[in-house]
Amino acid sequence: MSRALAGVFAVALATLASAPQPSPAQAPSPIPATHLKTKWAADVRPDRVLPEYPRPQLARTQWTNLNGTWDYAITDATAPRPDHFPNHVLVPFPIESQLSGAGVWVSPQQRLWYHRGFSTSPPPPGKRVLLNFGAVDWDTEVAVDGTVVGQHRGGYDPFTFDLTDALSPHRTTHDLVVGVRDPTDAGEQPRGKQVQRPHSIWYTEVTGIWQTVWLETVPAWHVTALRIDPDLEGSRVNVSVVSDGGTPGHATITVLDGTRVVATASGPTAAIAIPSPHRWAPSDPFLYGLRVRLDSGDDVESYFGMRSIAVRPDAAGVQRMWLNGQPLFQFGLLDQGWWPDGLYTAPTDEALASDIVNTKQLGFNVIRKHVKVEPERWYYHADRLGMLVWQDMPSGDNKTPEGQVEFARELRAMIDAKRNHPSIVMWVPFNEGWGQHDTEKYVAWLASYDPTRLVNNATGWTDKGVGDLVDMHSYPGPAMPPVEAHRAAALGEFGGLGLPLEGHTWLDKGNWGYRSFTTLDAMNAAYRELVTQLRLHAADGLASAIYTQTTDCEIEVNGVMTYDRAVTKLSAESIAANRRLYDPPPTVTHVVPASDRAPQTWRFTMSAPADRWFNPGFDDSAWTAGPSGFGAPDTQFAHVGTPWRTADIWLRRSVTLPSGLTAPYLRVFHDDDAEVYLNGTLVATLPGANNGFQFVALAGSARAALRAGANTIAVHAHQIRGGQFIDVGLVDVIDPPR
Repeated sequence: MSRALAGVFAVALATLASAPQPSPAQAPSPIPATHLKTKWAADVRPDRVLPEYPRPQLARTQWTNLNGTWDYAITDATAPRPDHFPNHVLVPFPIESQLSGAGVWVSPQQRLWYHRGFSTSPPPPGKRVLLNFGAVDWDTEVAVDGTVVGQHRGGYDPFTFDLTDALSPHRTTHDLVVGVRDPTDAGEQPRGKQVQRPHSIWYTEVTGIWQTVWLETVPAWHVTALRIDPDLEGSRVNVSVVSDGGTPGHATITVLDGTRVVATASGPTAAIAIPSPHRWAPSDPFLYGLRVRLDSGDDVESYFGMRSIAVRPDAAGVQRMWLNGQPLFQFGLLDQGWWPDGLYTAPTDEALASDIVNTKQLGFNVIRKHVKVEPERWYYHADRLGMLVWQDMPSGDNKTPEGQVEFARELRAMIDAKRNHPSIVMWVPFNEGWGQHDTEKYVAWLASYDPTRLVNNATGWTDKGVGDLVDMHSYPGPAMPPVEAHRAAALGEFGGLGLPLEGHTWLDKGNWGYRSFTTLDAMNAAYRELVTQLRLHAADGLASAIYTQTTDCEIEVNGVMTYDRAVTKLSAESIAANRRLYDPPPTVTHVVPASDRAPQTWRFTMSAPADRWFNPGFDDSAWTAGPSGFGAPDTQFAHVGTPWRTADIWLRRSVTLPSGLTAPYLRVFHDDDAEVYLNGTLVATLPGANNGFQFVALAGSARAALRAGANTIAVHAHQIRGGQFIDVGLVDVIDPPR
């Protein structure tokens, strides 16, 4: 830890004793006494906190960074603005975080007040002073020299207030006060995974300023936003300049390749031809520069990438995701975006970029940003490094009309703030039914409002049959939803292999993963088995898969890196397995189709049969005949041809197999326990539920049980809890020559 940072912590600890304390009725949930930090924490200096310009897609050269040490106070939510701010906090680190130097909890019944002075000369005639916030969670009021200059609601979108008229004309030093109230999970506003009492997959709340705060002096007529829509097929980029203040004049838009001028146009809107466009892709993340100059003197720099994204059928008629006119299997990580020392806020810009750098080095090409929106610089790093991004909308409860209105408003604000980033290829409005409502309406609106990206109607759980993807979650999986005629099949979450590493966990006890391991070797062996399965699913029609997750996060230890980013858990062999997913896929032939491809007739009974019921010669003529699959009609992503709701079911059917199978696999969807027999030989014992079809290799005695001609498949399934389904098929897999 640097001496400067140590000093901030020392001051914070000294002031905590004098901080206003919540009343007993508002007693806080304890903030864990963790000391886990990343290596970048030592680089944090109070006089140089996140010094990089925070908005690369609308950049000005002249600006003043207001990050650093501020004063703060905590009052009841209804109390007036205080006169005294007895404590210190390092902005923009959340007040609950270690790096803030405060580490205090603010209840929904309280308000957090920030204060600092800043210096600026009175702006000359025709100039305005703007105060910019990257993000503040959640309900914000800003006052300068005692005058309220603006209010804002929303924890994830940037906002700007014009301070000019509030600045006392005879002062060069001014008072800035920011008041924030955050209901966290006591309210309905979008909040992602923040809760007052962290547990399981829910994490420490974040209150107040958590992104950079800065000042700019601009002409009265100035650029407030840019809309940049690349049209790769049309070899052009459509640019709209949004401006405010003063009298509009002439705007000049210049497209650059490095320092070379590609094209110029006059604003405020222009369709600019891009001859032989250089395409943006993960393998070649080329960015064009963009400069906008107003004759008022405002001059902003931006950039864009020429790329297209679509869902369309491949040569076999299977819907895939196509980037720049070519199918690309999107394989990536679920990324929570949390830090042990800064919570929502990375310690440094290098740290912010590091997760993207490491993700790419580990063989992934996409990040699903999970129910969180990052600072602009995170997307800039994804743009320049070449990382595809699925952007979730942060979730809220959305149970009331007011909650739903707020959700819609913040969703639009997220789209408006992030839509120029070429890395973002998909919007995800809902995760696992959290606050899900009016899905069809949102999907139609998103597709119309931003036709340059895909829309995933709901990742996991409640699919409404709209959007560009059908998306399931399966732990550990992998599995895949049924292949559809018009939507691509995606696995939005799988894996979750948990391994705590001593010295690198948030807490000493209570850590968990979806499956638990005690050694790196065992975890990596299980991981490679998942990727082997995934390669077969990809060949069979799966268009994308997202592994859980980038890093451990608080008590979750299922990251491919530890929470402090100090240890990468994936071995060289596992990374090689990741990269093999981009090799030419094998051919998967459905020799015995399952119900998701073509329902088949089986004999079945729900009463315990006689001994040796699985033998080929067993007389099943008294059993009932019915179409596959078998289960509860409400089991997700299951094609139920015959209802089954008893504790057990026994199935039999005869099939004719060709000779010369290369690499036969069972294809089984079992929920819950299942046993599969081939010609009287037990070839698979499958405990638990797998939420979708998985491949079971037939080797050794299982392979020997198969024969050319007539064969008998027999299955016993046992229901335990939750969904209920069983179906079995058989495929042959042929790898291309290497």
